[in-house]
Amino acid sequence: MDISVYFPIWGKLDSNQQDLLSSNTKKLHFEKGDLIHTGADCMGLLLVISGQLRAYTVSEEGREITMYRLFERDMCLFSASCMIHSIQFDITVSAEKNSDVFLISAEIYRKVMESSAPLAMFTNEVMASRFSDVMWLIDQIMWKSFDKRLAEFLIDESNIEGTNILKITQEEIGNHTGNPREVVTRMLKYFQNEGMVRLSRGSVEITDIKKLSAVISK
Repeated sequence: MDISVYFPIWGKLDSNQQDLLSSNTKKLHFEKGDLIHTGADCMGLLLVISGQLRAYTVSEEGREITMYRLFERDMCLFSASCMIHSIQFDITVSAEKNSDVFLISAEIYRKVMESSAPLAMFTNEVMASRFSDVMWLIDQIMWKSFDKRLAEFLIDESNIEGTNILKITQEEIGNHTGNPREVVTRMLKYFQNEGMVRLSRGSVEITDIKKLSAVISK
């Protein structure tokens, strides 16, 4: 599969730069649930061909929180943080769905970036977007009540999956939102009592999306 189809600024690179990136990129496949990257290891840049990846951090107590998701044509730079000076960012990446990705050599990418202004600008834009995602998350955790964050998560998840029946456990919701399972359980039961969702083992069905949306705006 040709990386140029999935690389937005490919046409702005010269032939030598294109050859360098092409010859130092490999295609990998991951099954749902596979751990792709962990810690500060510099495995290289991940460019999603298809599927869905999750980037998250893990606290010393083992609690997870999702930083952002990666979809088709998205790129993960934090899996190659050694490429960018003065950035140390421990992040874990796993496959949320069966996924195909390109893995680009961090050393080669940095070499091309140093000689290509368009690639350097593109990389800075991706990095700024990811930091914006992280700052948004911090803002959500610090200032938004959990009922609003949970309602927003459920609606976002419904939009991603294209269904109101979410095949997700309460523990997984806790991992995404950074909350203990028991906190998630209490809030979901409240939502159920209010007629917004219906709970069953391993799934959450949104039964009144207007009412759930109203939680966010109240």
